[in-house]
Amino acid sequence: MTHDIAQAVTLGPSGGVVMAPPPSEEEGAPVPHRTVVLGAGYAGLAAALGLARRLDPTRHPVTVVTPDDHFVERIRLHQRATGQRLRPRPLRPVLAGHGVELVVAHATTVDTDARLLALDRPPHVLGYDDLVLAVGSEADLRDVPGAARHAQAVAGPAGADAVARRLAAGTVRRAVVVGGGLTGTETAAEIAERFPAVGVSLVTAGTLTPGIGDRGREHLRRALRARGVALHEGRRVTAVGATSVSLDGDELPADLVVWAGGFRAPDLLARTGLPVDPRGRLVVDDHLHPAGRPELTVAGDAAAVPVAGGPASRMSCQTGLPMGRYAGAALARRARGRAPRPIRVRYVWQNVGLGRGDGLTQFTAPDDSPLDRVLTGRLSAALKEYVARGAAWAAAHPGPHRKEAAA
Repeated sequence: MTHDIAQAVTLGPSGGVVMAPPPSEEEGAPVPHRTVVLGAGYAGLAAALGLARRLDPTRHPVTVVTPDDHFVERIRLHQRATGQRLRPRPLRPVLAGHGVELVVAHATTVDTDARLLALDRPPHVLGYDDLVLAVGSEADLRDVPGAARHAQAVAGPAGADAVARRLAAGTVRRAVVVGGGLTGTETAAEIAERFPAVGVSLVTAGTLTPGIGDRGREHLRRALRARGVALHEGRRVTAVGATSVSLDGDELPADLVVWAGGFRAPDLLARTGLPVDPRGRLVVDDHLHPAGRPELTVAGDAAAVPVAGGPASRMSCQTGLPMGRYAGAALARRARGRAPRPIRVRYVWQNVGLGRGDGLTQFTAPDDSPLDRVLTGRLSAALKEYVARGAAWAAAHPGPHRKEAAA
């Protein structure tokens, strides 16, 4: 099936790649309109399946390109980092059931003019008519000396598994988690709960969980301290060594450094030559298109989407999943010759897990500013679990759930 989707390529006179149109099976047959979805996280999976469920796959084939043949529940990576067994979610049967092809590969180049992807595995080159860029985000380890060499990030499965192996080996006595956002807070709490013999420190350059209101933040501080986590707020990490972390000149001993100190989009996006924001995300309009490129749709952490009354969209499952669902529906609507409505990015809450029996739910205004309403304890932990399960289900079942045209 791959050979049916990949367009033929040859080398032009200057050595560049020239895309040739695929041959028709019969004279006068309509040429399929090919959509490639790059990435299979919450946004990419929802976009691919939402499109495939609405259109005839023989006329509108959909291909998903991703380096992992399993769906990664990214909002559970802090659990994976402590060795907890999560439900395996293979992608191939989910996609094949809706006529979507899966290509397991890394994309190394996106040629937006030729509409080609270069891949590190067969078919090596893949052509498209529409491209959904849902490549997610990765840990930003570039600016702190030693971080890339000595720290383990929990932004992906490989890093989470590496942390789990270190903890399971029983050689870690002191663990330092760098980054006081939601990921760092959840990771520190999870390690402290699962490995009480490990001394856990949480370091953040600013205030703990800056998007959380004062009431919720105090609950987080109390919960972390109750688990023995040492908080270092307002302390910037200046270097990471093999056995310690430098904090503005002070040394904090560490057998394990877990990095959650910031995320950015992959450099693949900046190499397209299209405008990106300071975190490497493609700047898009309220239809998820970069300016002047309607054949490109960007979703999830890869997209900097305008939010009414606030800054650009936050990197989160809470925005990535709705963007993916919107992308699939909008592409189907365009294929039918209808103009899609613009997307509206709105927030409801932020959920922070504090181990298996505690949590914080911070309710927010639509622009993501915190309200003076929180939920804590076991009720919040149960809500967090419900949201995590629901997000994975929704990505694999993006709709339409009733007979409808693409919204």
